[in-house]
Amino acid sequence: MSSVVETVTEVVTPILEEQNFELADLEFVKEGKNWFLRVFIDKPNGIDIEECALVSEKLSDAMDLMDPDPIPQAYFLEVSSPGAERPLKKESDYENALGEYIHISLYSMVEKDKQFEGTLKELTPETLTLTVKIKTRVKDITFDRSNIAKARLAIQF
Repeated sequence: MSSVVETVTEVVTPILEEQNFELADLEFVKEGKNWFLRVFIDKPNGIDIEECALVSEKLSDAMDLMDPDPIPQAYFLEVSSPGAERPLKKESDYENALGEYIHISLYSMVEKDKQFEGTLKELTPETLTLTVKIKTRVKDITFDRSNIAKARLAIQF
């Protein structure tokens, strides 16, 4: 984790706790010539635009008061909801996704594929089991969690 992400996490966490919001994800990335600090927040019934604006304002004010400035270059601050396809990062994210339809990307192939979508059926500290549909067949596949590169909620069509 970069020092910018760590520093911003420390600054934004009390702001979010004060509002009973959760930090879903945070990234500091360069796209083209511009830097973006993206803060994804959530709460049980979802986040609205006014709540994003409130957190953006409070975080911006807190960052402006820091000396030395943890982000010396110019950047755009974006505060938003993680959306319908929220990433699964923390253990609680996975636990809350039990019974939900998710997408996983793997580091190495399982059954000749590196991407799967299915219903999260079971979760242990070492593995997760998805109920997946392959053509017309439905089956459970268990994955080593150490092989999961990314996971997120998915919309089932």
